[in-house]
Amino acid sequence: MRVPEAEFTSYYGRPILKAPVWKWDIAAYLFTGGLAAGSSLLAAGGQLTRRPALRRAGRATALAAVSASTVFLIRDLGRPARFHHMLRVAKPTSPMSMGTWILSAFGPAAGVAAIAEAAGVLPRRGLLGLARRALPPVGHAAGLLAAGTAPALATYTGVLLADTAVPSWHEAYPELPVIFAGSALASGAAVGLLGAPPSQAGPARRMAVAGAALELYGAHRVETRLGLLSEPYRLGRPGRLLRAGRLLTAAGVAGALLGRRSRVVSAWSGTALLAASVATRFGIFYGGVASARDPRYTVVPQRERVDARRTSMDLPPDPADPPAV
Repeated sequence: MRVPEAEFTSYYGRPILKAPVWKWDIAAYLFTGGLAAGSSLLAAGGQLTRRPALRRAGRATALAAVSASTVFLIRDLGRPARFHHMLRVAKPTSPMSMGTWILSAFGPAAGVAAIAEAAGVLPRRGLLGLARRALPPVGHAAGLLAAGTAPALATYTGVLLADTAVPSWHEAYPELPVIFAGSALASGAAVGLLGAPPSQAGPARRMAVAGAALELYGAHRVETRLGLLSEPYRLGRPGRLLRAGRLLTAAGVAGALLGRRSRVVSAWSGTALLAASVATRFGIFYGGVASARDPRYTVVPQRERVDARRTSMDLPPDPADPPAV
């Protein structure tokens, strides 16, 4: 007699994994962090290519988005002191610890760069006149520093999700940083399309194409490569959000490329790209939560790994391998 196969249940009807306690504010944090990173890269591009409207829009949005990220993160931690306590140590093996330091380095740099944009309204003489002359070069350096830390800010949240035991997040560890990097670039490009005239939005259009390519590639991979664990990304609310994200991304890129001389079409494209970034981040977030709540997404992959290990053990040993002790 053989023991019947185990059902997808657990003691007292409880799930095998404890679902993440994170709520919508963490999904919003994922979006605003990427928006801050993409906007700072856009501002650096405008700064280096002498496009002032692009630089101003990127710097102002980066400061607003990183401020919102800090609020969302502290709200999830429950007490502001917890954010400060995380700065007592730096653990390279902890994505949360590294993310706290990245945010702490990016935030002041983005703030100084944004404040430097106010130099033109200061008087030309006196102490404020000295500040008027000093702020532009200081803002230039701060903007480049923020742009230098932006790639880490854009992608560390993907590493953070993949470092959990949530099945559909953990198995998608190669794709999540790619998706989040592409989403950050696309949202930063949206800021340029919304805030700069078409004559200065060339770098934003190129960012939109690059970001959309990365985002669509990564989203397609998580929906097709993970086998059973791709299912939460295709069904229910996560599936609807990710499909909407794909459509909005494609529409935004098409509008950015075809409406190069139209401010209205550029603004519409930027709005579509921002909405696509929100939909993608929330879709990835809710897909992982759904996979943690259903025991099937934990039990079946474990059983498949055990069966594959047993099958591999029946293979003849490689003569090049050292003898077993």
